[in-house]
Amino acid sequence: MLNLQAPFSQDLPAFFMTISLLVSVILLGELLIRSFGVSTVVVRKIIHLGMGIVVFFVPDYFESNFYPVLAALFFLLLNGANVFGGWLRSLHTETVEKEGGLKVNSYGSMLFPLAFILLCLLLWSDHKWILQTAMLVMGVGDSFAALVGSSVGRRHIEHLTESPKTIEGSATMFIISFLLFLVCFSLFSAEISGALASRPFWILVLFALLLALVVTAVEALLSYGLDNFFIPFSIAYVLYVLEMNHTVQLESFLIGGAFALFLAIFSVKVKFLNNSGATATFLLGTTIFGFGGITWTVPMLTFYLLSSVLSKLGKKRKAKFDLVFEKGSQRDSGQVYANGGIAWILMIIFSLTGDPAVFFAYLGTLAAVQADTWATEIGTMWPNPKAWLVTSFREVPVGTSGGVSVPGTSGAFIGSLFICASALLVSNGWLYEFGVVQSMLLIGVSGLVASLVDSFFGATVQAQYYDPIREKVTERTHSLAEDGSLVENRLLKGVAFVNNDLVNTLCALSGSALAYVVIEQLRIF
Repeated sequence: MLNLQAPFSQDLPAFFMTISLLVSVILLGELLIRSFGVSTVVVRKIIHLGMGIVVFFVPDYFESNFYPVLAALFFLLLNGANVFGGWLRSLHTETVEKEGGLKVNSYGSMLFPLAFILLCLLLWSDHKWILQTAMLVMGVGDSFAALVGSSVGRRHIEHLTESPKTIEGSATMFIISFLLFLVCFSLFSAEISGALASRPFWILVLFALLLALVVTAVEALLSYGLDNFFIPFSIAYVLYVLEMNHTVQLESFLIGGAFALFLAIFSVKVKFLNNSGATATFLLGTTIFGFGGITWTVPMLTFYLLSSVLSKLGKKRKAKFDLVFEKGSQRDSGQVYANGGIAWILMIIFSLTGDPAVFFAYLGTLAAVQADTWATEIGTMWPNPKAWLVTSFREVPVGTSGGVSVPGTSGAFIGSLFICASALLVSNGWLYEFGVVQSMLLIGVSGLVASLVDSFFGATVQAQYYDPIREKVTERTHSLAEDGSLVENRLLKGVAFVNNDLVNTLCALSGSALAYVVIEQLRIF
């Protein structure tokens, strides 16, 4: 829980010293930019680096978290004003160029102090070392990665994120993070408890390697300065769970992370996923496989393998739909988040609460995305299928958003049952306590209903466009002309920002909500 402690008068000198130090660093940065022509990017990253080091030492000089939070709030407001005013060039936010030349502000300068404030409120009382480690790695590692990537980075990583990422920058992030984790584990050895306490050095080295890979993946995936928030929170989450959740073993987390890495690499090799999808899968898999063990791993693998293989089958028969659907069979990070993001969040909630009802919600969300995938794949592969719009039952061409068919709907229900069956195979006690038949029905119906929810949103609010080149309705915002140029498609119906990924997310959420509500209402556990 968030906990703001009472202020201590003896903390006032340290408070004013901290404010003065950080203001001096900013003013020095302004001097370097305006008088000596130093690059704003270099100065900004040096300030980022300096603040990461300063906040690392903050807990050692303050008794209460009141004044550190107050200082961070001051800089949060200062950076917020500067986002719109732009009068401090050393803090001026970077922009990320999207498709079509549109430039979007980066809010990293605001997210840095915001992350510090929240971690102070959450961890100050009993887990200061986690706060210090998380902020140090973010401040130092991210700064060096950006400096190296922008200065000597030559090999860009394709299909990853809207911000250009280089192999050199990501390698720097990995190496610096790894070394800083080892330093922190050594410095705070007396404070560490739980699964990390009194472990052999080689185990801590392996853990530092895995955690460095995690934060490198987080940094690589995120744009708009979001890494300034999610890097420290991802570090803090992993360390906190390993320290406080006594059912989680460090070796299990390492094995889960190694398996997630193998799965991500395998997925790229067989073209199930592109680089962004594989990176997101590694992060999702490390959390679920590492903290959930075989009980949570098997249902996720059931969805991943069966749905991925099914999407590759009947490729020739489905080729006519390739220009209708927004994306192809090689999934990106957006599709990974849409299909697995709710399951990922539920794993995080369970690791912090241990609530059995969350596991049923987890199976419900996997059943939902499995049902949606199977409905689409089987419905489009079936010979001479017929489809009807879910809102009016008017016959529509197969592949139309919101269309349902008998083969597709049947496939949705069967796919949902596979998810529950896979969980029963690993002898999950909660399912047997609820009842085998009851569990199969609950998860099967949750998936089926969620697939119909997906169809409803697809028929009503999902954006559909007219492709002027091929003269057909599509989910794609742009089409490729014969000369290689992109042509913007005309919006026919729906809401522009409601794409297939958002509809899939709503489908996943509805499946988890239905399963969770039923279990909570029955009060089985």
